[in-house]
Amino acid sequence: MRELNVTAGHIEKVFTHAGIADLPVGAYDKFRAYLELLLRWNQRLSLTSVRDPDQIIQRHFVECAFVAGQLPQDIADLLDYGSGAGLPGIPIAICRPEIRVTLAEAHGKKASFLREALRVLSLEGEVYDGRVETMPERRFDAVAMRAVEKMDLAIPFALQRVKRYIVLLTTERSGLARGTAMPGLEWLEPISIPSTEQMVLEIGRRG
Repeated sequence: MRELNVTAGHIEKVFTHAGIADLPVGAYDKFRAYLELLLRWNQRLSLTSVRDPDQIIQRHFVECAFVAGQLPQDIADLLDYGSGAGLPGIPIAICRPEIRVTLAEAHGKKASFLREALRVLSLEGEVYDGRVETMPERRFDAVAMRAVEKMDLAIPFALQRVKRYIVLLTTERSGLARGTAMPGLEWLEPISIPSTEQMVLEIGRRG
């Protein structure tokens, strides 16, 4: 892989332009290290179809960092359901270090990438390398889902793990979040995610 020609300062400028600021000290250095690691592993493991560094920053990092800033303050731990490349869990851990993140990923090689990312970025968190439905009984303040395959089928399993909030990154036209499949949830006002096409943040709160 050719040398990554992206600085932490460049990432900060992109975030600032998107209205994201006041991140913890060292956050942009961590995002740069994450980008470098993601690009390197993506050469031999399909983590993301987006391969251009600037597009990864715009379409993945900005989106997930924005979500991190919108999460309620009373979240101590969060499960990233079907984490894949670590999105949104790793950006949440970078932007909100007070939240302990568990990255659930059933694909063994992707789980290995996630462990390496947590190590390289010195992030508090853990990786569960299996399907969420087989995870030992445990519940989290929040469960986040982004680009999960067959999300409508996965949501009931996610709800079994939720103490307070379910966090969905979805499209305006998906209709998932407001469906009848999730009774007992109070939905906060949906929030459009900047720098994306039709992506919205939906947060459901247990009554």
